[in-house]
Amino acid sequence: MHRRTFAAGLLAASVFALSIFHAAGAVAGEVKVFAAASLKNALDGIAKDWKAETGNDVVLTYAASSALAKQVEAGAPADLFISADLKWMDYLAKADLIKKDSRENLLGNALVLVGPKDAAKTYELLKGVDLAGALAGGRLAVGAVDSVPAGIYARQALISLGAWDGVKGKLAESENVRAALLLVSRGEAPLGIVYMTDSKADAGVKVLGSFPESSHEPIIYPVAELKSAPALTAEFQKYLRSKKAETVFTGQGFTVLSAK
Repeated sequence: MHRRTFAAGLLAASVFALSIFHAAGAVAGEVKVFAAASLKNALDGIAKDWKAETGNDVVLTYAASSALAKQVEAGAPADLFISADLKWMDYLAKADLIKKDSRENLLGNALVLVGPKDAAKTYELLKGVDLAGALAGGRLAVGAVDSVPAGIYARQALISLGAWDGVKGKLAESENVRAALLLVSRGEAPLGIVYMTDSKADAGVKVLGSFPESSHEPIIYPVAELKSAPALTAEFQKYLRSKKAETVFTGQGFTVLSAK
């Protein structure tokens, strides 16, 4: 009799514990975000705020947009993709991997020339600027100019200003824009081309000049849900449009674009 009572009590406790587990699972969730490396500082803060407000986690993976898009295509688990250019979002759209009605242009950015924090000289980045001479035998740190958005924009700007031929053999190409920034911050490259937001993320560099907007394609960050994304993903994407998130983005130097 006592054994039956004990077994019944144990069963009841197990059922109760299981119900608690399922209830907790229903409240808390997780969104897996693949985002351009230049978004790290801003998204780290926004994800932390969202977690505090909702209890839901954001698992963030940062890399060059090109690398992330290829990973998604290969089947990597992601719910939301934020690219640093339109090209790589178009790539996933063509592969029918995003929810097309969720796609929107979220942010804008600017392109700048950076040097070490103690650099004394600044540059007017206009037609005919001599960046090859400014390198003084060193290399120009950029994202990979054939695939990384920041590198693609950099090449466009350099061609527009007539500086490409002088520096194309003196490039230090990196797997993403933050890696290019690090080369300058560590003193391994005297100059680099990065986003304005990146320059604010590393105290080891300073802006030496800004590239004219007309020298390259508009820098636009589109965002979209992946086809396999759970419903919670739309809630996080909506949060990216909140006043609190907007404050974080603008504080990092991004321009928040109008909602569609």
